[in-house]
Amino acid sequence: MTFTQTLINGQQGLFKAQTLTPMQKLTLRFVVVGLVYYGFAVVEGMIMRIYQVNPIPVIDANQYFAILTAHPLVGIFGSTYSIVFGAFLFLVPFLMKKPLWSFKLANWTFLLLAIGTFVFWSAGFVSHYAPLYTLYWPLPADFSQFNPLGGAVFITGIALVMVGTVFFVINVFKTITYTPVGWPQQPAGALLASAIGYSGLKNLFKKDKDDHLVALPVAAVARGSVDVALNSGIILFTGVLILIYMVGALLGFDLKETAIDALLYKNWFWWGLDLIADGLVLIFVAGTWYLLATLITGKKLFMENFARTALLVELVVSWTVWSHHLLSDQAQPAILKVISGEMVTAFELITQGLAFFITLATLWSARPLKLTNELKFLLGGLLGFALGVPAGIMQADVGLNRILHNTQWVIGPHVHVAVLVGLTMTLYSAIYLLFPILTNGAKLYSQKLADFHFWAHLTGGVGMGAFMGMAGLQGMLRRTIYFEGEFSLYMILAALCGTLLLLAFLAFFFNIVMSVGLKGVIGIFYSPSNSDKEELIPVTAS
Repeated sequence: MTFTQTLINGQQGLFKAQTLTPMQKLTLRFVVVGLVYYGFAVVEGMIMRIYQVNPIPVIDANQYFAILTAHPLVGIFGSTYSIVFGAFLFLVPFLMKKPLWSFKLANWTFLLLAIGTFVFWSAGFVSHYAPLYTLYWPLPADFSQFNPLGGAVFITGIALVMVGTVFFVINVFKTITYTPVGWPQQPAGALLASAIGYSGLKNLFKKDKDDHLVALPVAAVARGSVDVALNSGIILFTGVLILIYMVGALLGFDLKETAIDALLYKNWFWWGLDLIADGLVLIFVAGTWYLLATLITGKKLFMENFARTALLVELVVSWTVWSHHLLSDQAQPAILKVISGEMVTAFELITQGLAFFITLATLWSARPLKLTNELKFLLGGLLGFALGVPAGIMQADVGLNRILHNTQWVIGPHVHVAVLVGLTMTLYSAIYLLFPILTNGAKLYSQKLADFHFWAHLTGGVGMGAFMGMAGLQGMLRRTIYFEGEFSLYMILAALCGTLLLLAFLAFFFNIVMSVGLKGVIGIFYSPSNSDKEELIPVTAS
């Protein structure tokens, strides 16, 4: 088979998009769009890496900060949300052996995430709206710096993403608790209790253990979705608040004298945002680790009841951990700094450490294991969180925070290592594992490309985080342009590692496209009939 034929038809012509169920197609749409937006984020990241080495005249400072504002949001909402939501909308009914509650609602989630991300990205690109993702008051409504029309469009895009997110949450919980037409009545309350981890807690104190009505990965999805729902409400409210100021400015009304307590606003904002950063990510990732470990080994999860109980305990932790973002804020009450900022944050090392241990113990119990792509990337994801989470715990100390706060350390060893190595490699593991299931057995085009993807991504992610951290320890601030090149050596090394990340993504994307072919990729988005309107039971595992 020639290269051109493979590019068009896929590896050995095995993948036929027209043979996929609507649920398979929709899941693949989520994944493909998520990967495209990941590519956006990687390219934007490389532009910023180059700019930190040498501020190029092609991009002015306003454009740089607009990229800095959109970059993490594209990565979180456009890429991670799309891949995670698509995978979970497939896996929840798949593992519960019943149809998704609403295929139409799932399709709306896909559209709103894809369109909303493009709207807020393009608003920043065109208008240079750049209050940074923190949106500290009154920065987002400072119209001496930012165009209110660009800001209004930006916030509208975020709102679209949040509405799609709410649709996802509704779909998840309705799928868990509803009874399909013609089926025996299912106990909705008991299913919900099992989904949030109550059955695991109860079994710890019972001699005769009860069966779990909901699989552990589904319980993790449900538990994480609680935080997703709360976060969506916070971000929507904050967006509406900012939008009121922007619309007022466009209509000629000056609302700058309206009383907004900056400290209350920051606590509200970080409570909502941290539900993603420290609650949602850790919970969804832990559930994904559990699923991957059981599917890779074919064994029952080690200490399952403890794992379920930890999900329930994390409900309290993720709701009370936000104040570590305000340790250097002089107005923040000391009691919140100590209890929420230091003590509760340190406890996350226990809950995440437990998930880490349970996953490794499950893998260890099945040795020897073949080092497949999904196992390699799972181990890479575990390593990412083993490095990134302790780096974050170090910041959650009032003394060290005075040194590390707002430096490259925060965004390097903590955020980028945890997200790029921990979260992203876990997602890659899931994609490699689900790829043959979602494509009815399509074969990967090149194992050599998959091996390069692994090593380049792991080396690039850890290396970039390390060099950014070294610069941070030397005093390099984040969200700051150094025109004199004070930290050029560290930034050059970080940029080289960033190049590895870009090459790794290109190798992976090329590998996937060659595996299914351009016809296959196009076929995922093409629905010649009304079949997508059907609520079909997802494919069964082989």
